[in-house]
Amino acid sequence: MKSGLTLLQAVLAVVAGGTALFGLVGAAISADAELLLTLAFGFGALTLARFVWRPISFWLDGVAAALIALTLVWALPRGTVMPGHYWFGMVSAWAFAWLFVDQLSAAIRKGTVPRQAMGLLIPAVFGVSLLVMWEIVTRGANVPPVLLPAPSAIGAQLANSAPILWADFVQTFVKSVIPGYIIGCLAGLVVAIAVDRSPFLKAGLLPIGNFMSALPIIGIAPIMVMWFGFDWQSKAAVVVAMTFFPMLVNTVAGLNAASSIERDLMRTYAANYWQTLLKLRLPAAGPFIFNALKINSTLALIGAIVAEFFGTPVVGMGFRISTGVGRLAIDLVWAEIAVAAVAGSAFYGVIALIERGVTFWHPSVRGGRA
Repeated sequence: MKSGLTLLQAVLAVVAGGTALFGLVGAAISADAELLLTLAFGFGALTLARFVWRPISFWLDGVAAALIALTLVWALPRGTVMPGHYWFGMVSAWAFAWLFVDQLSAAIRKGTVPRQAMGLLIPAVFGVSLLVMWEIVTRGANVPPVLLPAPSAIGAQLANSAPILWADFVQTFVKSVIPGYIIGCLAGLVVAIAVDRSPFLKAGLLPIGNFMSALPIIGIAPIMVMWFGFDWQSKAAVVVAMTFFPMLVNTVAGLNAASSIERDLMRTYAANYWQTLLKLRLPAAGPFIFNALKINSTLALIGAIVAEFFGTPVVGMGFRISTGVGRLAIDLVWAEIAVAAVAGSAFYGVIALIERGVTFWHPSVRGGRA
């Protein structure tokens, strides 16, 4: 791995020198002199500095990636096909960003950089890099906005349509996802305890649960709309159906996670079923339950959005996506997708944080903190 990094560094150094010469020649014959010079000397100087200033060399890789990317976005021509040297600069920026993340990971493993950076900085760099590449490609290749709008256009739509997006978020997430998620997960937990208590229910209900979990959402959603109407109640019912069985199956598996030695110890203390359940088996099932909660946090949002395709008031994420596609308002569709992605990720993150606080004793959590 180290030899591979050294080879990449050498390649980047050679490329930087070639970029400098290309920039000096192109400055005299091209209208893009300012961009060429910025790329050439910035790229070459930072690549040279990383060999001279070893202690912070990988941070210079990040600076190089940011400098090239910002220069490309700032000077990128609109409405024309991007010149070849722009594509060369984009590939160079991506290479520097990749090298920065790779060496930052190595520094974290060695302990020279705090481990918290792994969970914050590296995903941020990767995400920003994707957005920058998306912006450069869509604008540089002159991609029609109907096919794929640039992130800048999506951001402008987010700012201009904030009231509409907020109303859709409240209708879909607050009114449909949250109630359906709570009801479905609680029902799955209660039924799992009943199934664990009754061998008859375990033999009869679990196979039906596995069958029901395989039903397609596009088949359930229209039925729920006919049963519960066009408002949020039918969407919450779809969410309940989607979240119930993952919670049921995971909780049943988790209740059997306690070892026979631990159960024998509880019997020697003369503990009854409910004492054993509350003090041993449910805590042992905690990782399984939170695994179901995290899975359901994404399933619930997907179910509510898809259910809105089959009937809803004139508000909601699914309604806006379906009508936006019909009107070719693709930037609004992507804005709704961005809101849904942020909401789903935040929901998942909250559940994960609660899991770390509740199941702090579990080896997976202790290992993650070490």
